[in-house]
Parts: sequence; C-alpha cells; structure tokens
Amino acid sequence: MMRRKPPHLIQLTQQDRQELERLVRNGRTEQRVARRARVLLAMEDTATVVAELAQRVEMERSAIWSLCRRYEARGWQAVFDAPRGGRPLVIPALERVQIEQLACCEPSGLGLEITHWSSRSLAQVAVERKIIPHVAFSTVALILQRADLQPHRYRYWKTPTLNAAFVKQAAQVLWCYEHVEPLRARKEWIICFDEKPNLQALERRCPKHPMQPGQIERQEFEYLRHGTVNFACALLLHNGHMRGWCLDKNDSAHLCPLLEEMFDEFLPQVKKIHLIWDGGPSHTSHTTQAFLKKYRRQVRVVRTPPHASWLNQGELLLRAFSERYLQRGDWRSRSHLIDHLEAAWPEYNDRFAHPFTWSWTRRNMRQWVARQTP
Repeated sequence: MMRRKPPHLIQLTQQDRQELERLVRNGRTEQRVARRARVLLAMEDTATVVAELAQRVEMERSAIWSLCRRYEARGWQAVFDAPRGGRPLVIPALERVQIEQLACCEPSGLGLEITHWSSRSLAQVAVERKIIPHVAFSTVALILQRADLQPHRYRYWKTPTLNAAFVKQAAQVLWCYEHVEPLRARKEWIICFDEKPNLQALERRCPKHPMQPGQIERQEFEYLRHGTVNFACALLLHNGHMRGWCLDKNDSAHLCPLLEEMFDEFLPQVKKIHLIWDGGPSHTSHTTQAFLKKYRRQVRVVRTPPHASWLNQGELLLRAFSERYLQRGDWRSRSHLIDHLEAAWPEYNDRFAHPFTWSWTRRNMRQWVARQTP
C-alpha cells in the first residue's frame, strides 16, 4: 500500500491562531478567506492528511502547499488576496471625498425620486453635478469600498423607549423567566402566547425537483395562492411544549374562544397561570380585557413593553417551529395547510420540544438600559 505523504506542518503563533479563529467565527468573513483560515488551523495538527483536507475544503493540494508557504512569508494575513496590479486610482483626493459625501446624502434632498444610491447612479449624478468630468461606476464602487460605505445595503431596526415604564414591564417578564421552577413547584405555570398571522397557503405550480448527488433540491418559483391562516401558539415554559390553534381571523372575536379553550385545558392542572404576550390589538381590546376579568384570580397577564416583543419566548418557539414545519412547504389548499399545522405541533412536542435557555436577567436588563440611556 502506498504511504501517504506527510503534511507540511506549520507552527502558528498564539496571536495568529486567535486571528484565524476569529475569522472563522465571524459570519461576515468572505468564504474563501474563512476556508483558508480553516486550512491553516488544520495544518498545525500533526494528524492532518493533506489529501483528506483538500477533499474536505475543496482545494487542490498544491493550493494548500502554496498557502502554507505564504503563511511563512506573511503570517496570518496570508489568507487575504495579495494586492493586484493595474493602473492606480488617479482621482484627486478632493473629488473622492465629494463622491463619498454625495453617497451619504439622501437622493430626495437632491431632487431625485430614487430611494437609495447605486454605483451607477452615483457616477451619473457626480458627473451631472460637475464633481468630476467623467468617472466609471466601477471606480465609484472602489471609492465606496475604500471608504467602507455600502449605500446598497440596509437593515431594519426597532428600538424600545427605555423609560421607567419599559423597565417595569420588562422586569415583570424577566421575573417570570427567573422563577419558572419555583412557580411550578407552587402549581403555577408560565405560558408565553404569540401568533403568526396571515400565513399564506402557497402551492407551487410544478413539483419540486428532489435532491441528487451534486445538486440541491430545487423548488418552482411561481405559486398559486389559496388564502391565509392565522396560527396562534402557547408555549409552556417549564417543559417547552406548545399548543397550537388555527384561526380564521386574528381578532378578539376569535381570540377569546381560544383563550377559554386554553384555560379550560390548563387551569384544572394548576392553581394559577402567568400569561405573557405582547400588546397587539386583539390582546388589548375591550372585548379581550372584559373576557379576562372572569379569570382575574387564576390568570395573571404580563405584557411585554412596546417594541420589545422579543422578550416573549413565544417568538423563539414560532421561529423554531417555522424552520422545521413551514419552510419549503407546498399546500394544495387552505384546509391542507390547516391539517398540516394541527398535525405538526404535536409532532414538534414529541421530537423537538425543550425549555429554551434564557440567560438575560433583570440585572442584565437594568445594566443595558443604563448603558443606552444618556
């Protein structure tokens, strides 16, 4: 049997190892850079077989040898591409700064109807405003890259009002999370309630193409609509089990019978229920509040602060449930989706249910509010 060629081992410094591990952990690292970092970390191990490593990371063995030689010459920065040749950027510094400032302006402030900049639109407007006689959009892209400006990207954000009311409401929710087991010992359950409204029953026009060796599953882009379903769920914090309901509408008229069914199911088993939910319209309406008064001795309602529904563990449950039971779904009709949901939540309890680990305490919350408050 042919002997395997021993790998060309490298010796990483502690600082280089930390930098490479940081690149691997960082989700924003380019894939080619992260792959090279994993290769260098693997090449320090005496048990590494280069042929197996090359197959695992989909690199040629010669590329791995070359990377090791680059590391010996450049250190951990060998994972990055070397500077490429070509004509240097000849745009004067003042004009580059003006293009950067233009990218930071709102297009509407310049009388334009576009909602955000692209490299092409910035190049056009820079020429129209006589910032520069001529510039290619690729040059503008390089200017933005060097200034670390990304006008083509955005993300949503939602910040709660960090006042005394927020601290009080958040503390009530976190107190429940900190006392799940003591309350359970007193026959008091904590239930997090949340909804997934307007869940669309979509049917793909063509059957999906199943996964094959070397090819992932493919799904038809076009679909048929078969209406929507409002899915509500209750999470029992002490064991992570869920209870689901399908509603025709997400309003008080449909919510109150659901709550009555839930209370009739759980209250015979416990003395009290701590119900955590957000401040949605169906939760705060006069109809719902009047209904809850009948259970005021047995049900304590705890509401998350405005713009802080992330404090509700019911959102974690719906995210975990959707990932396993709703993504890539194909529903022939609305009733098909309802049948699926009613069969899915009991299966979730059997296979995946477990209490969520919640480590954010009232102390953490107050420290966070203190840091965010000027």
